[in-house]
Amino acid sequence: MQQFTVLELLSKDISLTEVEIRGWVRTFRANRFIALNDGSTLKNIQCVVDFESLDEDVLKRITTGAAIHVTGNLVESQGKGQSLEIQVKTLEILGDSDPETYPIQPKKHSFEFLRENAHLRTRTNTFSAVMRLRSALSYAIHRYFNENGFYYMHAPIITGSDAEGAGEMFKVTSLDVNNLPKNGGNKVDYSKDFFGKETNLTVSGQLEAETYAMSLGKVYTFGPTFRAENSNTSRHLAEFWMIEPEVAFMDLAGNMDLAEDFLKYVIKYVLENNKEDLDFLDKRLQDEDKRKPQAERNDMTLLEKLKFVTDNHFKRVSYTEAVDILRNSKPNKKKKFKYLIDDWGSDLQSEHERFLVEKHFKCPVILFDYPADIKAFYMRLNDDGKTVRAMDILFPGIGEIVGGAQREERLDILKEKMAAINIPEEELWWYLDLRKYGTAVHSGFGLGFERLVMFVTGMNNIRDVIPYPRTPQNAEF
Repeated sequence: MQQFTVLELLSKDISLTEVEIRGWVRTFRANRFIALNDGSTLKNIQCVVDFESLDEDVLKRITTGAAIHVTGNLVESQGKGQSLEIQVKTLEILGDSDPETYPIQPKKHSFEFLRENAHLRTRTNTFSAVMRLRSALSYAIHRYFNENGFYYMHAPIITGSDAEGAGEMFKVTSLDVNNLPKNGGNKVDYSKDFFGKETNLTVSGQLEAETYAMSLGKVYTFGPTFRAENSNTSRHLAEFWMIEPEVAFMDLAGNMDLAEDFLKYVIKYVLENNKEDLDFLDKRLQDEDKRKPQAERNDMTLLEKLKFVTDNHFKRVSYTEAVDILRNSKPNKKKKFKYLIDDWGSDLQSEHERFLVEKHFKCPVILFDYPADIKAFYMRLNDDGKTVRAMDILFPGIGEIVGGAQREERLDILKEKMAAINIPEEELWWYLDLRKYGTAVHSGFGLGFERLVMFVTGMNNIRDVIPYPRTPQNAEF
């Protein structure tokens, strides 16, 4: 007998076929109708049992959350709500299930409660849809780069360098923290540590990816990164995933082309292949909006927001032009912005980015040529001496989703920039070598994967788009 998933059964034109299936009970009513789900789809399949043929002990154990093994005939359903159902021949309870303590009951649960039960939350429709979409986006990302001639590079997770220069890194050590070796200056003697030097968990694979781009041409990383930022906002995690392509012989314009094409590709992929999950999440958001005051409702549905990206050309605007637009905008003049725009050189906030996208240009926006003082040391300095060839992509609802730049390929200028922020040359000697041996124009960008999943699913909290969120004071599961 062939075993099927629920998705396979509901996708096939099968009638009066003997089938075998395993899954978890969502509901069991009237001692007769089991709603069974196995995670392959949002939909349940109804299994109809002849309660007189089952002993009382088995009936008592068919409870919400129980895992069961069913065989029976797949037939057209006589009831409403489903086209097919299984007339059960045999039913086996797999393992134990305690209906009194099982937390995911068939009722509405708060997201806070479900985070406390993250090991079971994917048994709800919302989280199973989110995690299927996360999986599909991961596949689409790899497929895009594979189809476009990129090589997948595994950047190191343990590193001795700080790519961002922010210093908010998790230390990696094998030393006994209760008996740390000290040097003459009463500082920790890291020469006694496992790696013989101070090491941390990486905040970015970009610098290492650049080294591979300068030999393989086009590479990308897609892996975990870490930041010890003591932030409890809905947009920050201590552990998150980053996609970082790097391309040799590509300038800023090519970088913008690549990022736009990439984002449209992966979003189109889920629109075409994950319609059921997106429709469910779209309806969830619309229902949620109806309960909000008019002023707090979203201007676009989830599906409209996704198509806003795929169906529009991304408008390219210099930072300087964007600041002029924002400075002269009604929200700024009427002091509606929380952060008012006065002078050139300010770091734009989410409210400014969203205004440009949603109100002014009404399309995704790529801002470029940012002030050097607010961007990283490795970004190429423009001829004006005050801006760098950086670019950020802005989306509706969230603001910045991608940050990238043409990299500084000139050895003398890179050294000057490192010295200005006290990065010792010996710390990044290998990075400087790229500028000594076969230097060339090259560019890349970074995309926080969880930020993308938030945008595609419409979830409002980053903790709800990663299986087990790591945040300050929380490393459960």
